[in-house]
Amino acid sequence: MKICVVGVGYVGLVTAACLADAGNNVICVDVDSDKIAGLKNGTIPIYEPGLTELVKHNEKLGRLQFTTVLKDGIDNSLIIFIAVGTPSSPDGSADMSAIFSVAAEIGENITDYRVIATKSTVPIGTCEKITNIIKSKTKTPFDYISNPEFLKEGAAVEDFMRPDRIIIGTNNPAVRETMKQLYSPFMRRGNRILFMDPASAEMTKYAANTMLAARISFMNEISALCEIVDADVEQVRLGLGSDSRIGRSFLFPGVGFGGACFPKDIRALIHTGSEHKLEMTIAKSVQQVNINQQERFAKRVIDFFKGRESETTLAVWGLAFKARTDDVRESPAIYCIRKFLDCRMKIRAYDPEAASSAIAALDGKIETFQNGYDTLDNADALVIFTEWQEFRNPDFEVIKTKLKKPVVFDGRNLYDPDVVKKAGIQYYSIGRK
Repeated sequence: MKICVVGVGYVGLVTAACLADAGNNVICVDVDSDKIAGLKNGTIPIYEPGLTELVKHNEKLGRLQFTTVLKDGIDNSLIIFIAVGTPSSPDGSADMSAIFSVAAEIGENITDYRVIATKSTVPIGTCEKITNIIKSKTKTPFDYISNPEFLKEGAAVEDFMRPDRIIIGTNNPAVRETMKQLYSPFMRRGNRILFMDPASAEMTKYAANTMLAARISFMNEISALCEIVDADVEQVRLGLGSDSRIGRSFLFPGVGFGGACFPKDIRALIHTGSEHKLEMTIAKSVQQVNINQQERFAKRVIDFFKGRESETTLAVWGLAFKARTDDVRESPAIYCIRKFLDCRMKIRAYDPEAASSAIAALDGKIETFQNGYDTLDNADALVIFTEWQEFRNPDFEVIKTKLKKPVVFDGRNLYDPDVVKKAGIQYYSIGRK
């Protein structure tokens, strides 16, 4: 099939590369000329395991092209995917300006039937708005569908290639058959396409992200209580996860969730409820618990050095909001580091992929290194924010020797407290004694 993907961020570029790898001809469009020029020269703008190889392979075969001219994509495709950003507005609602701009331009340029599919996370009711925008610009027939993405950063390529489910929001049987054909290469393990009306598809995306975030916030709130009553949250997690009705996923306590999806989508869901005079009490609680968890962790570190904050240097391992990505958007690490900087603490940080993004987010106020152990020199404590694989089995003797005082604050519960204690290191984790 001939496909156009508008927007080459996490969702758009992964979608384009994976569809091209299935044999489709895909044209990627973005208004950022530097990004498009970089892609044409083999520079991938994001870190996502497996994506670089996929993009370069399919570009070489001529199945993946890049342009800044939307009309080129519209003229040479049957299906147009909209995958531009919907960041939070000041009131918490999703900023739909980019989506509506693309819809208007599509309406101005289509001269033959097209299927317009939205991959971006959009508020419930967007289907009608986009349909009306396009209809106001053209008499050319088209169909609009909602096709929300469910890709985890750090595993997005794998998620696209082997999806748990694909949700298609359309009421047109003919379009259902078209989308079945498009996604058939990814259905080798059985049909996992769910068809529903567009509003339900839009709602499913918000509901899914809020549910996953709720599990994380629930465990983080339980971890706070565990610390008070001398229970071990890791044992509690195993007990909960062994219940088949609950399962083990997203039950890991930590310093909080971040990224481009969960915080933004929860805010948008709360705003949508408010628009319809319905208070989303659970979503609000999930949001507040996440803020509380980050505040609690930052305070624990700051209180440890109370009275000598300006004389304190912290070694930080991990800046991305999660492992296997360079994304620092709403990262708990960035949130807490800002708190440390406000107290005039100095930060020596390491992250395998996110250092440059973090430096930009923190206005250059931190020092970064190419090796985690180098951050420890002249530092008063080690603070861990991200669960990168290389952090899971460190040399505790080196940590103990290099730090001024052997203290570790672990925001991801990476280590066995007894092992760290035997190494002679003072150890603070989440929800454990």
